[in-house]
Amino acid sequence: MPRITRRDFLDGTRIAITGAALSPWLGCVDDPSAPSPAPYPPALQGMRGSADGSFEVAHALVAGRRFERKGTATGETYDLVIVGAGLSGLSAAHFYRKTMPDARILLLENHDDFGGHARRNEFDAGGTLRIGYGGTQSIDTPSEFSDLSLGLLRDLGIDVTKFEQAFDQELYTKRGMGWGVFFPQESFGVDRLVAGYGKLPWTDFAQRAPLSPEARADLVRLHTARHDYLAGLSPDEKTDRLERTSYADFLRDQARVDPAIQKLYRRFWISFYATGADATPAAWIAQEPLLPGLQGTHHIPGYVDEPYIFHFPDGNASIARLLVRSLIPTAVPGHTMEDVVTARADYTQLDRPEHAARLRLDSTVVDVRHAEEGRAVDVAYVREGRVETVRGRHCVLACDNAAIPYVCEELPAAQKRGLAWSVKAPLVYVNALVRDWRAFERLGVHAIHSPESFYSLASLDFPVSLGDYDFPSSPDEPILVHLAYVPHHPEETGPAQWRAGRRRLLATPFAVFEQELRDQLDRMLGSGGFDAQRDLLAITVNRWPHGYAREPNTLWDAEWEEGDARPWEIGRQRHGRIAIANADAGASAYTDAAIDQAHRAVDELLAG
Repeated sequence: MPRITRRDFLDGTRIAITGAALSPWLGCVDDPSAPSPAPYPPALQGMRGSADGSFEVAHALVAGRRFERKGTATGETYDLVIVGAGLSGLSAAHFYRKTMPDARILLLENHDDFGGHARRNEFDAGGTLRIGYGGTQSIDTPSEFSDLSLGLLRDLGIDVTKFEQAFDQELYTKRGMGWGVFFPQESFGVDRLVAGYGKLPWTDFAQRAPLSPEARADLVRLHTARHDYLAGLSPDEKTDRLERTSYADFLRDQARVDPAIQKLYRRFWISFYATGADATPAAWIAQEPLLPGLQGTHHIPGYVDEPYIFHFPDGNASIARLLVRSLIPTAVPGHTMEDVVTARADYTQLDRPEHAARLRLDSTVVDVRHAEEGRAVDVAYVREGRVETVRGRHCVLACDNAAIPYVCEELPAAQKRGLAWSVKAPLVYVNALVRDWRAFERLGVHAIHSPESFYSLASLDFPVSLGDYDFPSSPDEPILVHLAYVPHHPEETGPAQWRAGRRRLLATPFAVFEQELRDQLDRMLGSGGFDAQRDLLAITVNRWPHGYAREPNTLWDAEWEEGDARPWEIGRQRHGRIAIANADAGASAYTDAAIDQAHRAVDELLAG
C-alpha cells in the first residue's frame, strides 16, 4: 500500500492539448508585445506554476509539430545534460558531481524558475517578507526516507531535528483554534462554518451542522462506533475487499450513511490525494484520523504517524535552492539551512559560461537523440522562439514521464508504453496574503475543510520561524492563507479523471480563481469580521496541470505479481547514454522518490 498521509507533488504526466495552447506555436514566432521575463520569479503574482509560456512548446510537440535542428548547434559540450531542473534533476546533478567533481553540467528547464513543483512564492507585506509554498509542501515522514535521500539532505546541511523547534506546534491550539468545516448553502441549504472538527464531542459538532437528524446520527456513529462492517472476514480478506472498494462505496454500501454524509466526505480529502472518495480505496482511509468509518474494520500494522512539521517556510523549494547553491554557489548566497530561507537568489548567475554547472531557464527540450554512433547525446530545446542544440556525454531525462516519448523518439515502443502509464493528477495551490488573521481566531479555526466548495481547503500558513524569518505569531500581522483546488470528474474512471481535470484547469483563467477566492473567504469568514475587499492584499495561483505523480491504485490498476516488470519500471530503463530520473519513475508522489530515482539514473550512466 502506498504511503498516503500527505503527498509532495513533483514532476509531470501526459500533456493536455487545447487549441488555445497550440496556436502561438504553430508558426513558432515570438510575440513582440510579450513582456520580458522578470528577474526574480518568486516575487511574481497572478498565475504561476505552469503559467502561460511554459507549456505551449511541449503541447505543440505532442500535437505533431517538429522543430528544425539544422544549423542550431551552440557548440556547447557537457559531461551531463539534464532535462528538467526540478528536485529530481537537481539531485541528479548533485549525485553526478559527487562522483565526478570536475564535470560540466547543464540543466534545461521549461519554466522561468527552478525547483519544478517545489516552488517558492514571496510577498511584500508592507515591508515585511512573507514566504509561502506554491507546490511541494514538506519533508514528509523523514523516518521513511532511504539512506540515499537522507544523505543528500545531510550533504545540503539540512538537519530535520531543527524543525522540532522551528515549527510552533502549539501556536494555533493554544489560541483555541482547530479544524473547521464549511457547509455551503448550495449543498446544505445554508452557509455555515462549524468549528471544532475532531475536537468537540461528535454529538456537539453534529448538532451545530446543518444536517437532518438522521444525518447527524450517522455522522456521530461514523466517528464514534468501532463497528466492524466486514465481520467474518480475515484481515487479509478485509484488506483485499477494501482495496477494491472505494471510500464512497464503503460509506454507501457498508456503513450505509445518509446521503448528506456521503456528500460531506466525497471530496473531503481531495486536496491531499487529488482524488475524491469515488477514486480512493477504502483501505487507504484507515490511516487518516480525520476520515471516519474504518476504525473498527481495518487496522494497518506498523503505520508511522510522524508529526507533519518538517517544513521550510517555502516548503521544499528550500531544498531546491540548497541544491542550486551547492552547484552554483554564487547564485544563492549563504551557507546554512537557516540562511537559505531569506537568501535572495541571483538568477543572473544561473547560466554563466565560467561555471562548471549551468541552469538554463525558459528552455523547453524538444528532441534528445544519440550522436556519434552512440558516443554522445544531442539535446535540442526551444528558447525565445529559436531552436538550439547542445551535446552531452550523458543525458538524464528528469522531466515528465509521459512527455519523454515525444522528446526521445528513438526509445523502444515497449518503453514508451511504460512511460505513458504515468498520468498525473492536476491541482492548484493558492497563496493569498491577508491583512491579519483575527477572523480565523474569532471563529476558532486555523484550517477549514469545504468539500462542496470551489476550494476544498483553506488554512493559515504553517507556523515556521527559521533563521532570520519570523512567522506572524500575532493575529494582527499579515499572513498567508493557503487554499487548494482540484478539478473533480467522478463521471470518469481512473486516469481519465485527471485528463478531464487537466483540460478544465487549463481553460480556467486567473479571474475565476480570484473571484471564487473572494466569494468563498467572505462566506466562510464573514461572521468573524473578514472582508475580502478590505483584507485581501495579494494572490498567487500556482497552477499544476501535471501535479501528483501517479501511484498504483487498487481500484483500477492490475495486480502485479512479485518479479513482474511494472510499467514505470519498464519506462525508466536506461537507453544507451540516456537515463530517466523523476518521481514518476518511482510511481510515488514524494520528494524522497525523486531523489532516489535521480541516484539510480546517475548510477546507471556511470556504471555503463
